[in-house]
Amino acid sequence: MAGRIKEEDIALVRERARIDDIVGSYVTLKNAGGGSLKGLCPFHDEKSPSFNVTPARGFFYCFGCQEGGDVIDFIQKIDQITFHEAVETLAAKVGVQLRYDESGGPMPKREANQRPRLVLAHKMAAEFYVEQLFGAAEAQPGRQFLKERGFDRDAAVLFGVGFAPRSGDAVLKHLRGRGFSNEELVASGLCAQNQRGPYDRFRGRLLWPIRDAGGDVIGFGARRLFDDDKIEAKYLNTPETAIYKKSKVLYGVDLARREIAKGRQAVVVEGYTDVMACHLAGVQTAVATCGTSFGEDHARVLRQLLLDNDQFRGEVIFTFDGDGAGQRAALKAFGGDQAFAAQTYVAVEPDGMDPCDLRLQKGDAAVRELIGRRVPLYRFVLGNVLSKYDLDRADGRVDALREAAQLVVSVRDRSKVDGFVRELAGHLGLEVEQVRSEVHRAASRPPQREPEHQQRAGVQAQTEAPPRRPDVPSPRDPRFMIEWDVLKMVMQYPHLVHGKFGELDDEDFTHPWLASVRAAMAKAGGPENAQPGEAWVVAVREAMGEDPAVAVISALAVEPLRLDRDPDERFAEAHLARLQELTCMRRITELKSKLQRTNPIERVDEYNRMFGELIALESHRAHLRERAISTS
Repeated sequence: MAGRIKEEDIALVRERARIDDIVGSYVTLKNAGGGSLKGLCPFHDEKSPSFNVTPARGFFYCFGCQEGGDVIDFIQKIDQITFHEAVETLAAKVGVQLRYDESGGPMPKREANQRPRLVLAHKMAAEFYVEQLFGAAEAQPGRQFLKERGFDRDAAVLFGVGFAPRSGDAVLKHLRGRGFSNEELVASGLCAQNQRGPYDRFRGRLLWPIRDAGGDVIGFGARRLFDDDKIEAKYLNTPETAIYKKSKVLYGVDLARREIAKGRQAVVVEGYTDVMACHLAGVQTAVATCGTSFGEDHARVLRQLLLDNDQFRGEVIFTFDGDGAGQRAALKAFGGDQAFAAQTYVAVEPDGMDPCDLRLQKGDAAVRELIGRRVPLYRFVLGNVLSKYDLDRADGRVDALREAAQLVVSVRDRSKVDGFVRELAGHLGLEVEQVRSEVHRAASRPPQREPEHQQRAGVQAQTEAPPRRPDVPSPRDPRFMIEWDVLKMVMQYPHLVHGKFGELDDEDFTHPWLASVRAAMAKAGGPENAQPGEAWVVAVREAMGEDPAVAVISALAVEPLRLDRDPDERFAEAHLARLQELTCMRRITELKSKLQRTNPIERVDEYNRMFGELIALESHRAHLRERAISTS
C-alpha cells in the first residue's frame, strides 16, 4: 500500500476544500455577521445554533460542545474515520490527485495487501446471497424465518440479509467466474477446503453480512434453517481471516457509528435479529458481538466511537436475558467496567424477552422503553448478590454485607462509594456506619482466590497481595493507557525509540509517577545510551532514587505490550505521536476555553493571538495524527 500522503497534497486539499461548502452539505448554515456562518451543531443535540464556521480561516467551532477544527477534522468527526481516510475523501470531492511518499516508510499494510481483494469478494458474495434470498425457491424457509420475527423485505434489504444455496459450490462458482482464485476464496473464509478441494463454507443458511465501521463487508453470520444441516451449531460465523477478527468486530457498527458518536450512547445486544429489532424500533445505537462474548477489544472499539474520555462521558447499555446466563453475562460485563470512562447500564425485560421478541409481541415502543428503563450495571449486580441471601435472617444479612462490600470496593468511580454505602445499608436494614466499616475492611484485605464457578458479583479472583495504593497508576486505567504503553516500550525496547524520546517532556504524562519515570529515563542517559538486558532497567531504577514512583519500574519492565509480535520502529513512533497528540489536544481544550471567555471586541489583540495559536495547535495535532496513523 502507498506510504503517507505528501504534505503539499494535504495542504492543497485544505485549500481547495472550502469548509463552508463541505460543512454546508451536512449542516444548514446562515450568515451570522462578521464573516461567520452559524447552524445547529451536528455533534450534539441543540435547539439554538452554537455551531460556527469561519470560511476565511477555514475552521469550525461549537460553543455548545466545544468540538472544533479544520475541514479535515470535520470529515473525521462526522464520518468517524481516520485522518488519512478523511484526506482521501476530501481529495475525491475536490479533484486532487494525491501522491504518496515512500521515503518515510510504508503505510500499514492492512492485512498484507489482501484487504482489497477480500473485501471485493465479500461484497460480491453479499450481493449474490441477497439475490438468492428473494429469488430462489429453496430460500423460502429463510424468508419465513424473517417474517415470523417481524422483518419484511425492506428490513432484510436494509441489513443485507441473504441466503446461501444448499449446493455447496454456488458462491464458489459465482466468484470464480468473476476472477477470484481458489486461494483467495479460502483465505476470505467464504470457502473451506478438504481433500477434494474448496467448497462453500455457508450452505443452506440465512446470512447476515458483518461490516466494519466504513461499511465494507468483512464476514458473515449464518443461522441454521434445515434439520438435515450437517453442522449442528445454530450459528456459524466467518473464521478469523486477514480482514475479520471476531474480538474486534461489532455487528451493526456501520449503521450505528454516527448515532453512537452523536448521542454518546451505545446499546450492546446479543444477536443479529436483536440489532435489527432495535434499529427498526428507533434505537439506532445498537450493536452486537459476532459469535463471541463482549471483550476488551470490543470495549476499545466502542470507546473510539463514543469519543469516550473523562471530559465527555457517554453511556454503554447492555441488554441481557433475565435468566441465569444473562446474569452471568452481566457479572462478566461488570468485570470489564474499568475499560470505560462512560457509565455502564443494564436493560433487562422483566418477562425475559430479548429485543427481537419484545418488538414482535409488544411493538417498537416497548423496545425503546426497555432501553429507557436501564439501571446502573452496579445496581443490577448488587441486586443479584443480595438475592442469594435470606435477608430476614441476621446471619444472611451479615453474609450479604460481606460479599456486597467487595462489590462496593470494586466500583470504579470512587466519588459514588458513599452513596452506594448508604444504598446498601437501606437494602440490608443496617446502620450506615456498620456498612461503611465493612467496606473499609474489604478495601484493606485482599480478596481470596476462589474457583471460577464460585466467584461472586463479578469480582475477579486475585492473588493475595496488598491492595493497590490509590496514587499508583493502573495500566488498565483508560486515562493512562497510552502513557503506560509508551514507557513500557522505552523500558523494554529502548533501541526503537531513542530517536524520538527527546521530544517527550513531563507535560506528556498526566500522572506524576509516570512523569517521574520519564525524567529518570532521561537522567539515566536516555534510551540511546541504554545497555542491553537488565542493565537499562537497573540504571533507570537507580536514577529514581527514593522517589516512590520506583514502585512501577518492575511492572514497566515485565508487563508485555499487547501485541502478537515484537514491535518495530514504526509502531514505536506511532505510540509516541499518539501520546504527543493527546498533550496537544489538552492544550487545545485549554486554549478554546480561554477564547470562549475572551471578548473578541474589547480584547481584540489578545483574542487574535490566541486564535492564531489555536490554528497552529490544530495543525500540529493533525500532523501528529498523520504520524500516528501512517506509522502504526
